[in-house]
Amino acid sequence: MTDHHVTGVTRAEFCIVACADAWRGAGEVMASPFGTIPALGARLAKLTFAPDLVLTDGEAALMVGAPPIAAKPAELVREAAMTYRSVFDVVWSGRRHIMMMASQIDRTGNQNISAIGPHDRPKVQLVGVRGAPGNSVNHPTSYWVPDHNTRSFVEQVDVVSGVGYARAAAAGAGATRFHDVRRVVSNLGVFDFETPDRTMRLQSRHPGVSVDDVVTATGFALTIGDDAAETRLPTPEELDLIREVLDPGALRDREVRS
Repeated sequence: MTDHHVTGVTRAEFCIVACADAWRGAGEVMASPFGTIPALGARLAKLTFAPDLVLTDGEAALMVGAPPIAAKPAELVREAAMTYRSVFDVVWSGRRHIMMMASQIDRTGNQNISAIGPHDRPKVQLVGVRGAPGNSVNHPTSYWVPDHNTRSFVEQVDVVSGVGYARAAAAGAGATRFHDVRRVVSNLGVFDFETPDRTMRLQSRHPGVSVDDVVTATGFALTIGDDAAETRLPTPEELDLIREVLDPGALRDREVRS
């Protein structure tokens, strides 16, 4: 697996535009990205095709514009308070599209950020389920996995944090009414659940990655879309924004190495 040397675009930059496209056509919703690549993707979307996106400073305020990823708190321009209670109001209204990270994700879209191993004696304790259950049943939810391998893409997650399609369906209308696992982006490709049984499908593979690379790195049977072509190229404007405005220090390459 190599980067797309013809254009000079790095794997990290393909991942950024893939994350940005998750918010294409979203309208005026709060974008809540976790991780360097999703944060750059949300900023890129706001500066280009999704100007109505609302971004927060990650603490307690809404931001003006889309500042560089490494901007210091004192450099941010804030336009309104976003209190802890206000976040829940937005969550319950459905006007949010979060992109969380996933330590594990399975074929029906369950996500795990809680623990690895048996429930009674886990091998690794992670951050806990956090807000993942409420996020995944109240508004669109996507996931970012920077290291796609058979330990992260598994047949069944060890702990269900974010709720996938089969579990939501089993729980009934209260869980399915607003449930929408929109997209999974990894360092190998882009995935969705647009299949009859709502299991994961390869939507596109990043340039330099083959279908076999993706299948080998996935720990379950993956549906391959008929049009699973390469992830789209960033436009010259997008590349300029990524490299010169949003991430001149190339922090993106620390999360996804070439």
